[in-house]
Amino acid sequence: MAVVIRMIARRLSLPSRRPSLSPLLSRVRDRSPGLAASLAAGALAAGLGLGAFAVLAIALWVSSPYPDSGPGGALHVAAALWLLAHGVELVRTDTLSAVPAPVGVTPLLLPALPALLVYRGARDAVDAPHGDYADAPPPVRARTSWTGVVVGYLGVGGCAALYASGGELRPQWPWAAVCLPLLATAAAGAGVWTAYGRPREPLLSLMLVLPGSARRLLLGRDTRVRWGTAVRASLAGTTVFFGGGALLLAVSLVGHGEAARSSFLQLTAGWSGRCAVLFLCLALIPNAVVWSVSYAVGPGFALGAGHLVNPLASDPAPLLPPFPLLAAVPQHGPGTPANWLAGVVPVAAGVTVAWFVAARAVRRRWTAGRTAGVVALAALLCALLLAALAELAGGPLGVAALTRFGPVWWQTGMAAGGWLLAVGVPGALGLRAWRREGAASLAAWLGFASTQPEEWRTMENRRKRQRRRKRGKRGKQGKRGKQGKRGSHTPSAPAPARASTPAPASPSAPAQVVVVGLRPDQGDGDASERYEALPAEPHKVLPGDPLPGFWEDEAARRARWTALRKLSEPAVEDTDGP
Repeated sequence: MAVVIRMIARRLSLPSRRPSLSPLLSRVRDRSPGLAASLAAGALAAGLGLGAFAVLAIALWVSSPYPDSGPGGALHVAAALWLLAHGVELVRTDTLSAVPAPVGVTPLLLPALPALLVYRGARDAVDAPHGDYADAPPPVRARTSWTGVVVGYLGVGGCAALYASGGELRPQWPWAAVCLPLLATAAAGAGVWTAYGRPREPLLSLMLVLPGSARRLLLGRDTRVRWGTAVRASLAGTTVFFGGGALLLAVSLVGHGEAARSSFLQLTAGWSGRCAVLFLCLALIPNAVVWSVSYAVGPGFALGAGHLVNPLASDPAPLLPPFPLLAAVPQHGPGTPANWLAGVVPVAAGVTVAWFVAARAVRRRWTAGRTAGVVALAALLCALLLAALAELAGGPLGVAALTRFGPVWWQTGMAAGGWLLAVGVPGALGLRAWRREGAASLAAWLGFASTQPEEWRTMENRRKRQRRRKRGKRGKQGKRGKQGKRGSHTPSAPAPARASTPAPASPSAPAQVVVVGLRPDQGDGDASERYEALPAEPHKVLPGDPLPGFWEDEAARRARWTALRKLSEPAVEDTDGP
């Protein structure tokens, strides 16, 4: 035995005659560092998503009293559900009519898991160091990490699609070729962008593909502020839409509570089946909220081809299977005032958008046209988001009458945008005017002339010019003093400070209001500080009495501004040279 071990060790120590692949591998690694780790991160993200769905399907299959399909069927269902979470439309082959039936309604809660996994995988693949670490390795290039994660994820996704094509729920390949890469590229791009600190350069580079007129419109003055305000306002409006839709759904479910309970109990008798129905209801709650939002803005949703449900009227729906969420649909017939109350949701969303935009418009002193433009941009962004969600929330559930379920995406988007424009534009302009008038009234009550901002700017610019002129004169005087040090020099006495003192008032004369102002062109600590007293019109003012109407008079306010402006102008002896 020892001899055999020595022979194997001698054979392993001999040089190999085949060429080594280490130079090739090192060259590939040097050209694209981090590519292997990115591929592994993408494949791991896809594997974790598939594993989560497989665990759920196997658990339901094990606890089911009718495990007819076996573990293979459960794994096929898990792969099909994973593809459905990406928006891939499936085809159900096992039907009573032997006609394949499409399944295109994507539960909006399912895409959160694969999107989060791809996002985390791409962010970790960059491996960007946090903080200032001198010995930390440099981050992987953005293009390398993004490409690796996407390719690794799509590789595992293609294998899952091939495996699911052998089950009862088969994916449609055109949808798989579009939806899988779309989710992977978007989530991976967001992860890489976050890992690099969310820079603005990639977003600005996307604007180069737009024409010049559109680019000037989008990248004009205050671009960052306008886009930031529009994005925040659109997100706030979308949040109000979703909150209102969830409230409508909850009220309808409570009102039809008995029907929802009976439909839940009729679907299945075993606990495993009821758990599966409960899980499906939870995954479809976001879809039901989007349907409620479409109902509130006006177009409503379809419960089959030609059967619309909106606040004005509800068509009789076809024969549908009992399902708890479908029990919340309003009864067929014309709309009632209770149904019309759903219009409060888009009005509240429009007021929210107007409030956000008006607050920034007052702070930035936007014009009415710019304020309306920001509201229109926020309405466009919110309408696009709701249209995309409406398209994902609906789809076919069969053939014939079941070819259309849910809202129509373009109708929902246009209706939401119209509501926001109709309520948001006049609301933002009204709030802007109200806030500006309120601020002006408050400033006028406090004694400030806030209605004259141009005079403020004029006086401030004049003071700046006086300071620059005085600094220049001081520099010239310093140069002259250095040149005159060689000769005789007799210092001259400083000129006495000039001050104007008001004439003494007699005991019987009325009291006078005197405004004393410091010359703004004199620095602190200078011996030549000048004070000037400006006698005003005589008024009888006693200690403790409120200020008279003189301070609220417009003519008196202008007179005070004129006096302050004269004080800020330089005197003749100050402007002339020595």
